[in-house]
Amino acid sequence: MISIDQIKSLREKTGISMIECKKALEEANGDENKAIEILKKKGIEVAEKKSGRETKQGIVEAYIHSNRKMGALVEVYCETDFVAKNSQFKELAHNLAMHITAMNPLYLSEEEIPEKVITEEKELLYSQFKDSGKPEKVIEQIVEGKLKKQHEQICLLSQPFIKNPDITIKQLIDEYIAKLGENIRIGKFVRFEI
Repeated sequence: MISIDQIKSLREKTGISMIECKKALEEANGDENKAIEILKKKGIEVAEKKSGRETKQGIVEAYIHSNRKMGALVEVYCETDFVAKNSQFKELAHNLAMHITAMNPLYLSEEEIPEKVITEEKELLYSQFKDSGKPEKVIEQIVEGKLKKQHEQICLLSQPFIKNPDITIKQLIDEYIAKLGENIRIGKFVRFEI
């Protein structure tokens, strides 16, 4: 039997509805850690299902660092005005603006990196290894690995979230999609620094 205290505890940790927390705890036989994993998995599934839904509402969030020398603006979209006014949605937008200020992403995702930039990066990396004596296949793997790492660092959705480096910004957004029940996407963003 799952107690109301267990459900409340899980809800406080995840922000997911009481009903979903109860279901997850029942499925996990009362084990809170297993229940959290179940909710994460469901959250990813929910995010995938909702990813095609139209997002016409949202907010523009600003963050100015305490030194007043840098800040960011970000558009965060959702499906309804109701969610756009929700405190959790506003919290997500604030965290995204703060993250952009701290991490200075250049692109939203890998798909937005211009082909010319990718070609130049590859050529530079290949030139570093061409005289290394390594087989071509090994050099290709090294270059692809380094490119992937570079892209993770410059693309917002693949960057580790500054408040919890165990998850990426994409995973953070997926968590909020599961909590709020609507598709969420990032529009334009800009970072300023003096």
